[in-house]
Amino acid sequence: MSSAIPWASPLAQYRAHQAPIQSAINRVLDSGSYILGAEVEAFETAFAEYCGGGHAIGVASGTDALILALKALGIGPGDEVITVSHTAVATVAAILAVGATPVLIDIDKVYLTLDPTALDRAATPRSKAVVAVHLYGQAADLDPILRFAREHNLALIEDCAQACGGQYRSRRLGSLGDIGCFSFYPTKNLGAIGDGGIVLTREPRIAERLRRLRQYGWDDGRQTREPGLNSRLDPIQAAILRAKLPHLDEDNTRRAAIAQRYERGLHGFPIKMPNERDGTQHVYYLYVVACPKRDDLMAYLVEHQIGCAVHYPLPVHRQRGYAERVILPPDGLSVTERVCQQILSLPLYPELSNADVERVIATVRGFFTQ
Repeated sequence: MSSAIPWASPLAQYRAHQAPIQSAINRVLDSGSYILGAEVEAFETAFAEYCGGGHAIGVASGTDALILALKALGIGPGDEVITVSHTAVATVAAILAVGATPVLIDIDKVYLTLDPTALDRAATPRSKAVVAVHLYGQAADLDPILRFAREHNLALIEDCAQACGGQYRSRRLGSLGDIGCFSFYPTKNLGAIGDGGIVLTREPRIAERLRRLRQYGWDDGRQTREPGLNSRLDPIQAAILRAKLPHLDEDNTRRAAIAQRYERGLHGFPIKMPNERDGTQHVYYLYVVACPKRDDLMAYLVEHQIGCAVHYPLPVHRQRGYAERVILPPDGLSVTERVCQQILSLPLYPELSNADVERVIATVRGFFTQ
């Protein structure tokens, strides 16, 4: 029997970069400096340069990156933040964590990202920010979103947790809004061996406040200026990420090549493949297809040892603990509701061999021809 193909493999990623990762870990252990310090600063500098400049502030997770971004913008109780329901729950959890109210709007049916035409109906005098989620590695439609945010004096936060290295109009995602937030969860395009996140901004005052907020609100003399969190990027994770950063573009190129193989191999079958927005670089954190017979296809793939997953089976506004705390449009979220019934993530990670990609393709084709 053939071995199983996982939908993601952090272990394969570690093995691909094992020598520099082990060297980075040993360097941190030998340094005796285990909280923030030179390793975190070096990665922050390298990551900011990779994204085209600005200030990068390392934090403990992608969720904390969003929470701290909202806090740094002064968003809290009584404020509203507009975003989508078709996202990782962390996006909405962060808004609730600062005491603000999530206002959820629909996604567009082609690219599955925030629908800019829905923004105007969602805005109120209490609106303070828009969180644009770059979903699955695909950039949100930033030009009209930015235009709307500027016209209505709203901050724009880019949720780049799934799109590290992606581009919009030749600029790195995370560098176009007021703040960009990234996750380094192990399965991500740039993954740590553990948790981690970073916040990117071009505004020095916001960066200064973020550095305080990630560490209790301390100033340089460890005096509290305002309440903050304990959310510091671990030096070992920072060193690992700095070792892997030079390979990110190469890894993303490989992801795109796998996506092209899937598109060629599955063309003509009753399955909708992802679209890539013009003027963007899709970095394929996930390869998400849509199929009316999703559950049957998923069961068939599992039976044939092909890993797959649903991102996400239940939109945030349908989940207990969130449903009663969000604001929805009067006509609901019809595209979101429909998409969640059909989407399926196929295996995709840089170390996936061409032979395994072809095996996935053959298995999907086999489902439709059995």
